Parts: sequence; structure tokens; C-alpha cells
Amino acid sequence: MRRHLPHDVGVNGSNGGKKAGGRVRMTGKQRREQLLEIGRAVFAERGYDGTSVEEIAERAGVSKPVVYEHFGGKEGLYAVVVDREMQLLLDMVTGALTGGHSRELLEQAAFALMDYIDTSTDGFKILVRDSPVAQATGSFASLISDIATQVEDILGLEFKARGFDPRLAPMYSQMLVGMVALTGQWWLEVRKPGKADVAAHLVNLAWHGLEGLERHPKLVGERKN
Repeated sequence: MRRHLPHDVGVNGSNGGKKAGGRVRMTGKQRREQLLEIGRAVFAERGYDGTSVEEIAERAGVSKPVVYEHFGGKEGLYAVVVDREMQLLLDMVTGALTGGHSRELLEQAAFALMDYIDTSTDGFKILVRDSPVAQATGSFASLISDIATQVEDILGLEFKARGFDPRLAPMYSQMLVGMVALTGQWWLEVRKPGKADVAAHLVNLAWHGLEGLERHPKLVGERKN
């Protein structure tokens, strides 16, 4: 009876060197990383529903069971990809908040998000799409909420210093970060002007809007809750 060999062991039974056909053998960790990179690209290109385990396996040059072995299926692979991208974006934004004047902090947050969109385009495309597993893995909306929490403290101090109700800071931080995120989605398609210019204009609108903020704003027209 012929013994089945592990996926990454050569046909001669050795643990090193190459697989049949001259391909370099991968360790389990290397294979996992390869599948994550390929899955990330396919999810960005086709979306969750349009992606199949068959295509990921074919691009990786492995059989479908290898994908199931590492991630349990498409949903598991997608969850890891999304978690990684969310952590990367959150780290980039929070890491950029290095201090200074409040306007400078706002600039740092806006530019960090634009920088992520520019350098991790596939990841951003995945994050802004809805998916059937959003509740299990988190969503772009929940990530934006996490980033807004970082901005909330900055706004709270500004509100207090200017005589505004600091309890409104969480709402305003959601507004500001949401504005940046939606602008980023638009910029992803047009790529003009450059990301530094986009960040500057975002801060221009946000900062000068805050400068002219009314303590008790009212709607011009008659509206009822």
C-alpha cells in the first residue's frame, strides 16, 4: 500500500530541498502566509461572495484540503485577513498620534488613514465591503469607531477649553473620522490630488469648522424630532 506523504514533503520522503517538479518546499508557516496573501488579493478583487476556496488553492498551487487544513474554509481565511488589516490600520492611525497641537494631531490621523489606503489598497477594499461574516470579524464601521475613540479625548479637551459641552466630543469625533473615511473611499478611485493634499483639505474643513462652532446650534428650517 502506498503511503500518503505530507503536503510539504518531497516525493523522496526527505524534509528538505524541493518538491516534485522543482518547486521549493514550504513550511507550514510559509504556506499559511502564502494563502493569506493570495486570499487577500482575491477577496479584494472579487469580494467575499465571489471568492472560492478552489480559486485560492489553484493560485497557491495546492489542493483544497490544504486551505481547509490551515483555516477551516473560506470564512476562516477571510476572518484572519480582516483582523490583520483592521489591526494594521488601527496601529498606523494610533501610532501617528505623537502629540503636538490639536490641529497637528488631526493632521496626523487624517494622513495616516490616507497613507493606509495608498499603501494597503487591497486591504482597504476588503474592509469597506460588507460581508456575511462581518459580525464575527468586526467591520469597517467598528474600526472607525475604535479610531474615533482615539480622537475623542483630543476633542474633549478642546471642547472644555472653549466652553463647549465635552459630552458631545464622542459624537463629533465620529463625524470627523467618518468624513475622513468616506473621503478616502472616494480618493481610492480617483487618486487625485495627492494624499498629503487631500489630508490638508480634510483638516482645513474640519478645523475651521470647529473654529466657528456654535455652542447651541439650531436648524434653520423647522424640523421636529
